[in-house]
Amino acid sequence: MEEGTEEDFDRVHGAGQSGRQEPVPSKNVEAAPAAGEWPRLGPSGAGANVKQTAGESLIAVSRALSRSVGQLAFAEPVAHVYNPLDYARSLHEAYLARFGQTPKEVVLLGMNPGPFGMAQTGIPFGDVAMVRDFLGISGEVGRPAREHPKRRVEGLACARGEVSGTRLWGWARDDFGSAQRFFERFFVVNYCPLVFMEASARNLTPDKLPPREQTALFAACDEALRKTVSILRPRFVVGVGVFAAQRARLALADGGVEIGTILHPSPASPVANRGWARQARLQLVGLGIKLPAGR
Repeated sequence: MEEGTEEDFDRVHGAGQSGRQEPVPSKNVEAAPAAGEWPRLGPSGAGANVKQTAGESLIAVSRALSRSVGQLAFAEPVAHVYNPLDYARSLHEAYLARFGQTPKEVVLLGMNPGPFGMAQTGIPFGDVAMVRDFLGISGEVGRPAREHPKRRVEGLACARGEVSGTRLWGWARDDFGSAQRFFERFFVVNYCPLVFMEASARNLTPDKLPPREQTALFAACDEALRKTVSILRPRFVVGVGVFAAQRARLALADGGVEIGTILHPSPASPVANRGWARQARLQLVGLGIKLPAGR
């Protein structure tokens, strides 16, 4: 979730969530298959058994996840479901191909897209200005089959900013200087790729779904997260908010990575509104993650 009310934030991410949890080491991370074991992508994602890059492997995982969640059905109060892995596929895959080519030290894990972030651009915490100016990604975005009239997808033409994305990517820009330097060690993904809306256009987070719907959705998202970790081989998976960290702990219980939490940058969080970047830096350092000096 990239936006929401203060009540929503407290429920999902924890009231006054400090993120100062000790990393929990796990065991037996599944090694990523050798490059030659991944099928090279063809136009539809299938291909011959030839060497495949890490970026192509992430794209294969993304397409498989999109197909899996695209087959799920959700009952009321869910009235609209957006899948940006589908209609914003070109930008999402450009992000994976450009920045996911090498192993990472840290994977930052968000919850699910917000209506003015990844729902518009296909990129986690994807504030339009940050995607265009900091990440340097551009292109056309399609539209979901059923749009809510109050939540139109306008792609990079969307004039409304996404505060969580401005804060997260703004921190990356300010601390690392360039996207290339940030992605040498870090990567950002969302746990769940779907946007859920009620008939009123109110955002509905995955934790509010009934258990039966959560079971099928979370199974697909857990599998995608495990595969992503096997490709990127991070030392840390850091939940941006409590929910994401909880799901990482469950999905990667035997994963050989250290799980931590940082404060979610949502404007619905009073704590985040008192200098999110400064607090996130302290939390990352507290987990044992080195950051550029002088910040």
